[in-house]
Amino acid sequence: MSQALYHSTLVEHAQAGRSRGRLTAPERSATVDNPLCGDRVTIDLALADDRIAAVGHQVRGCLLCEAAAEIIADHAPGKTAAELAAAGAAARAIVNEGAAAPPGDWSALAVFAPVHEIKSRRDCVLLPFEALAKALG
Repeated sequence: MSQALYHSTLVEHAQAGRSRGRLTAPERSATVDNPLCGDRVTIDLALADDRIAAVGHQVRGCLLCEAAAEIIADHAPGKTAAELAAAGAAARAIVNEGAAAPPGDWSALAVFAPVHEIKSRRDCVLLPFEALAKALG
């Protein structure tokens, strides 16, 4: 189970995110917690012309949370709130329904396909998307 879930690509995303950190002066920020496991994610956003200019994050959580936050940080710049809402919906469909990842920028969400089989880990992937949605308000 853990080898399929914690494959090398997922671990690479998580490790890359550990050096990202928070933005020094975010225009929007949100922190969400998962009280069941203790994960906490903060997402910071800088905006320009109704698009994301930069993303920072701080994750106190598992590899799944770290990887999801880093994928958001990698792919959100240049996107609108509507595009980010669609990415969040795609992540939910992947982990909850076993849907395929969307083509294009958000195809990286495919790393979370094994999570569909492990219901208790789904919220770990979705927590950063919840923080993103809350920051976008």
